[in-house]
Amino acid sequence: MSKKNKQRLNVVYSTNPNFRYELESEIEPETLEPKYQKLYILLDKKQRAGKAVTLIEGFVGSENDLKELGKFLKGKCGVGGTVKDGEILIQGDFREKIYEILLYEGYQIKRKGG
Repeated sequence: MSKKNKQRLNVVYSTNPNFRYELESEIEPETLEPKYQKLYILLDKKQRAGKAVTLIEGFVGSENDLKELGKFLKGKCGVGGTVKDGEILIQGDFREKIYEILLYEGYQIKRKGG
């Protein structure tokens, strides 16, 4: 969809010159409490030159809270990583350690893959 034709929510037309349309991309989901989050942990090697990364997906909430969780996990594991496309990537195979950390923090965890 082009920038001109973004989906407008709730209003078709307004005569107010100061009215600002609410667009889909501006709505950020509310972050759920950890006990209501269901996160998935898996090991991924695809398109990474054979290097393994631990992938955490399924987070429901704002982008800032996701980045904060990613920073917390990177610090606990002592490695690098990134947060993009709604997923946390931690360099290396840290599935067990991250599983225990997130379980202790109160998240619901599921393992995916082998």
